[in-house]
Amino acid sequence: MFLVLGAIQRFLRRYIQLVWQVFWRKTMDLKPVRRNRWMKWLTPGLLVKRWLFVSGLGIFVLLLGAMIWLRLTPVFYTTQFLSSLLTNFTQLVPNYVSGPLAILIGFLLIVWGQSRTLGAITEVLMPDGGEDELWAAIANHRRLRRGPRIVVVGGGTGLSTLLRGLKTYSANITAVVTVADDGGSSGRLRQMMGGLPPGDIRNCLAALADEEKLLTELFQYRFATGEGLSGHSFGNLFLSAMNEITGDWEQAIMASSQVLAVRGTVLPSTLTDVNLWAELSDGRRIEGESQIGKARGRIVNIGCTPDCPPALPRAVEAIKLADYIVIGPGSLYTSIIPYLLVPVIADAIAQAQVPRVYICNIMTEPGETDDYSVSDHVRAIDRACGQRLFDAVLVQKRSPSPAALARYQQEGATRVELDRDTIIESGRRIIMANIMQETDKGSIRHDPPRLAKVLMRWYSRVS
Repeated sequence: MFLVLGAIQRFLRRYIQLVWQVFWRKTMDLKPVRRNRWMKWLTPGLLVKRWLFVSGLGIFVLLLGAMIWLRLTPVFYTTQFLSSLLTNFTQLVPNYVSGPLAILIGFLLIVWGQSRTLGAITEVLMPDGGEDELWAAIANHRRLRRGPRIVVVGGGTGLSTLLRGLKTYSANITAVVTVADDGGSSGRLRQMMGGLPPGDIRNCLAALADEEKLLTELFQYRFATGEGLSGHSFGNLFLSAMNEITGDWEQAIMASSQVLAVRGTVLPSTLTDVNLWAELSDGRRIEGESQIGKARGRIVNIGCTPDCPPALPRAVEAIKLADYIVIGPGSLYTSIIPYLLVPVIADAIAQAQVPRVYICNIMTEPGETDDYSVSDHVRAIDRACGQRLFDAVLVQKRSPSPAALARYQQEGATRVELDRDTIIESGRRIIMANIMQETDKGSIRHDPPRLAKVLMRWYSRVS
């Protein structure tokens, strides 16, 4: 018993010393800005101070009850007055009654003060939800922050589809986006204002957004009418405007990420104005990403102008620190290979000693990958960067429905067939899974939740 009481004495003495150092001595050594920050908690009307005081009073009463119950008088020389008060009180009420009663009162004060403090914070952070939702949000936030550092590289709608699924497993996601798009709203803004095409960046920001659904829909809203506005996306205009304000695309993307409360980071592979070109088997040379698919020819070589653009340093650093690297899905020659034309990016991925997966497309793309098998996709990537970038290939297991296949055949597209032996000979592992969804209109897409689940399951096995 006396050992316990001695430990309580030492704890209280040390606690008072720490409070003295933290809230008085060290506070006086802080800069005025830091002192003002502490003083902000004393601002009237926060509805926090009073309940913290109640909690502190509860702790005091609880300790007082323990002292009464254990007949501990006095503890310090400065508590002689308290000792006499306790002695007089215990003469009226036995210590075995007054002690537990004081402990109970102290405990109730602590619970009351802490619950009201939490309620005041909940009212501000989650006005439409209760404490249960706040606890769930905190637990989910902590879980996502402990997730692996995942780097996803690519472009187009396939990349944003993947991000929607992965953001439920980790908040440490970095999307490295290709910047070769020159069609649609992005192409028009690129011609008028210069700089990077914002389309793929906008899609990734919207996919990783953790904000209100209405705000995300606003960012994706596309104007249908209006001279000069028709066809433009609000997000594209917003990003272009932020670039004009900040003078830097990287800063513009960071500011937009804060507006949308993005769960992760979106980075362009390069800040250089890049234009794609492709050489076809019939000798034609096609300029521009949007024109390559329209040329309807077999691509034998692809490159960009300027040659070997410099990589964004933050993108390279993210790849070097990654725990997991995912490539694709997306158009092979206009979404996947363009970021590999940035040599430093390709080298960083090749040198990474972490699990690296390539997500192969489910269907071929007319004008780009006609009659391509899985191994054709793999060889095209190896040929473009001249080195081995991934260890495994994720392939759709179940065949699409006959109705969906018939619809795609009318457009000149077929299923990407798996030539297993050739993939195994290349030293890659094959991951077979059902990661496909068919829309009501018969379109075939990767299913974000299924795709993310398979990727994270495989990561947990090999990491």
